[in-house]
Amino acid sequence: MRARRTAVSVKGGQLEGGISPPQEGGEWHILGHTYWNRAWCESTFAFETLDPPGTFVPPHVHPTQDEFIAILEGELEVELDGQRHKALAGSLVKMPRGVPHGYFNTTQEPTRCLFWVSPAGRLKELFDQLHEMTDTDEVVRVSAEHDVEFLPAPEP
Repeated sequence: MRARRTAVSVKGGQLEGGISPPQEGGEWHILGHTYWNRAWCESTFAFETLDPPGTFVPPHVHPTQDEFIAILEGELEVELDGQRHKALAGSLVKMPRGVPHGYFNTTQEPTRCLFWVSPAGRLKELFDQLHEMTDTDEVVRVSAEHDVEFLPAPEP
């Protein structure tokens, strides 16, 4: 039996079955990270990331989405509700809606992860708008318009 290949899986807002080939389905470059669309529909959005050494996503909140990170290769330092944790390859990070979280690649090696959020909300639309954007203030502003609230930087 031959598997059906599909990268973007939406049919009437419902997840459509199939196989998403590696790194197919759309690619975004956002502040040093590479993201690949793995699946998208109303109920969920899954994306793969390549996070080079030294890259990070600062603490932020998704007020209406639960988010997960499956660490495929490497490791991340994850901040959950103000507490730092190390997530190694094979770990699953669970970030409930409304809980501040961020992640940091503090190693000398790239990290590869599979993220997914539920419901999808406007996150894919946000990635479309942030692609190749370099102004961090603009990233924060546009993110807020898409239900992602970055927290103020800590005082020095």
